[in-house]
Amino acid sequence: MTEVSGSAIRLNDVAHVYESQDGTEVPALAGISLDIADREFVAVVGPSGCGKSTLLRIIGGLIRPTAGNVSIGGVNVVEPRQEVGIVFQAPTLLPWTNVLNNVLFPLKLLRGLRDADRTAAGDLLKLVGLSGFEQKSPRELSGGMQQRVAICRALVTNPRVLLMDEPFGALDALTREEMSLELLRICERFPKTIYFVTHSISEAVLLADRVVVMSTRPGRIVDIVSIDLPRPRSFELIQSPEFLNDAKRIRDHIFGQRMVTADA
Repeated sequence: MTEVSGSAIRLNDVAHVYESQDGTEVPALAGISLDIADREFVAVVGPSGCGKSTLLRIIGGLIRPTAGNVSIGGVNVVEPRQEVGIVFQAPTLLPWTNVLNNVLFPLKLLRGLRDADRTAAGDLLKLVGLSGFEQKSPRELSGGMQQRVAICRALVTNPRVLLMDEPFGALDALTREEMSLELLRICERFPKTIYFVTHSISEAVLLADRVVVMSTRPGRIVDIVSIDLPRPRSFELIQSPEFLNDAKRIRDHIFGQRMVTADA
């Protein structure tokens, strides 16, 4: 497979097999090859258990693939890297400290804090509408506010790549839509290469430049849908013929695999 010019992430024939508790092997991924361009937003959809999150963890260096390899910027991924930020479904904030310290935590671990770091963290919190909440405890925040803090924490190191594993999956429908718009605004301000796992077809089409559709386990890529909707995007696009056609193409793959967990 020829690497795309300017690609940030390259997946080359990636496969992964888990060993279950009874010792049997469970194939999770098979033959995944994909180039993700620099500053491209790629959303990944597919049946539950198809390996979307496993692939995210492989890209992030959290687990090693059984076969194949992943590179970021031409360098093979063998461990977590500073240039990769990760946002999980649960915010996983530190409950014993305040919002500002949660955002600063990665910098404190990586190199120690500098004078300008608090200002940078404060600017991120202001961007997501949390100015004035710096000294609040995580338990004083709503779920959506906590996830905003988690996104700021992932961005504070200015990563090249942002991995997002169903970051809005635990939120109610209205908050989820609000967070989708928030993410679009953040991406305009701080363009990143984004790998975004979701079960929502609508969310994928609204946010992404391309949508990768995966098969049932072991996960394989069955289609890659280019989304040619104009940016900046809004929910008004959901009723456009282009949006509906893209969503239908993805949905046809999903329902063809008898998936019932995806939505549109």
